[in-house]
Amino acid sequence: MNSLLVDLGDRSYPIYIEAGLLNTSSPVTSHIKSKRVTIVSNDVVFPIYGEKLISALGDFDVDYLLLPDGEQEKNLANFDLIMTHLLEGGHGRDSTLIALGGGVIGDITGFAAACYQRGVDFIQIPTTLLSQVDSSVGGKTAINHPLGKNMVGAFYQPNAVIIDIETLSTLPAREFSAGMAEVIKYGILGDKAFFDWLEENKLAIKAKDSELLKQVIARCCQCKADIVAEDEKEAGKRALLNLGHTFGHAIEAEQGYGVWLHGEAVATGMVLASTLSEHRGLLSASELRRIIELLAYFELPIYSPEDMDLESYLKHMKRDKKNIAGQLRFVLPKGLGDSDVYGDVTIEELKQLLD
Repeated sequence: MNSLLVDLGDRSYPIYIEAGLLNTSSPVTSHIKSKRVTIVSNDVVFPIYGEKLISALGDFDVDYLLLPDGEQEKNLANFDLIMTHLLEGGHGRDSTLIALGGGVIGDITGFAAACYQRGVDFIQIPTTLLSQVDSSVGGKTAINHPLGKNMVGAFYQPNAVIIDIETLSTLPAREFSAGMAEVIKYGILGDKAFFDWLEENKLAIKAKDSELLKQVIARCCQCKADIVAEDEKEAGKRALLNLGHTFGHAIEAEQGYGVWLHGEAVATGMVLASTLSEHRGLLSASELRRIIELLAYFELPIYSPEDMDLESYLKHMKRDKKNIAGQLRFVLPKGLGDSDVYGDVTIEELKQLLD
């Protein structure tokens, strides 16, 4: 079994990556400290994998709560449903929450775990490529607000992340593509060799070759684990993981949560950020072309929504969590495999970019 460690001292935790992990009681049961367990999932994932997980939990006292599927469901109302379920079920501080699903389920369950009785244990079992390579690792938990994505949340680390790559066999093609946006992000922002490798192996990756997918997931998780260990609460280097997200979050909020998948919005956001970088002379035209071509190969959108102008972006960007003293800040690649945060992007530059 492949395993990595997110090194955070006494709050360190493992990431397990293997096929068939939902078919066995280990490793999930080894990270549960009491008998009470609540599985939070959705009405798409649970019918496929819920019984497997309950069976793997054996003699634990297990209940579950199913939320509707979709980014629009990562909201205060469903957060309240989780709180009510735990309170009505008599759960105490020794209970464990298990998030079984994609990034929406992982984020809202983690936030609920952070808040319930001031903090209970939780385990991430991500079932989408995007959540496996990104959102399940690092302890960012949140819900959305109508005025901004992930604006209500907490940094709260799981006990473990358990990645069964067999769950990708039932993942819709559009969701797989959305996950590839986050995969490609890691190559652009800090690992040129990985970007080159993705180009070389794109055919087999798109065909969901299991051995290659394990390598993809492990490489991304290791990259994120290293950054989180260095900067858990985004005081510095961790901000680089937001490449494409300033534009992407604006697209998601403006279009309506769930209209564009998160990875789709991030893909377009990375094209916009990379184009801005090329305009500034940081990124070569050939590097920009390679980024666009790899995103397009995985059927990701590369153009800004036609109905969004500068003001459509700015009203959301002004609430971006990277901003300092009201100054917009953008993660820009300065060559494949290298990136930095810039606070000197002007409104005129953004206008030229979006025009």
